[in-house]
Amino acid sequence: MMRAVGTEIRKAAVVIAVREGPEGPEVLALERSRGSRFLPGYVAFPGGATDAQDAARAERWFGSAAEAARACAVRELLEEVGLALTGSGLRVAHHGSLAAIDGSPPRVEQLARIAHWVAPEDVPVRFDAEYFAVPAPPGLAPRPDGREIAAAWWTSPAQLLAEWEAGRRRLYWPTYLTVRELARCWSVEELLALRIATREPDEEELARLPRSTFWQEG
Repeated sequence: MMRAVGTEIRKAAVVIAVREGPEGPEVLALERSRGSRFLPGYVAFPGGATDAQDAARAERWFGSAAEAARACAVRELLEEVGLALTGSGLRVAHHGSLAAIDGSPPRVEQLARIAHWVAPEDVPVRFDAEYFAVPAPPGLAPRPDGREIAAAWWTSPAQLLAEWEAGRRRLYWPTYLTVRELARCWSVEELLALRIATREPDEEELARLPRSTFWQEG
């Protein structure tokens, strides 16, 4: 799908925050910074590679280092948009501090695992990413970090697809297929119960969909 620049597979996590909107579920979407090495300017969800401390955070928050992916999802949500997932739910974090999470750690069941994406060998940044969904209350205002993330907003998956079809947004294949599946959900509960069967594009899709869906374009 893309020019190979490395073979290492990085463990990663992505979190889809979802709330009830006036016409159905709305998700928290991000636009990646134009200076990003991977997918600059593309729309994505909060997430990134696990770091050396995520296993320790998982022990602290979930009682098991095996939940490092969930800990990564919680951390990335805090770092990229200033939202903290605590035992009482998602809320704005003051000064990007982990204190609120440490004081009231989330539970495993608060992060529903809805997908698992493993990048093929011919992408420039290979990842093994677990996707989690978390419910959000109304009124939360995300604060993009201004470095990795240029913008953050709430939108319906259907609206995001419409903007992509009109050429106003760029979606990479895993995000595109995920958003397409999210658009089938009529409620937050339905989305949290979703399980997405991930796959690579077929020949018809490679020919029909925009080139930027499969090949990174700056």
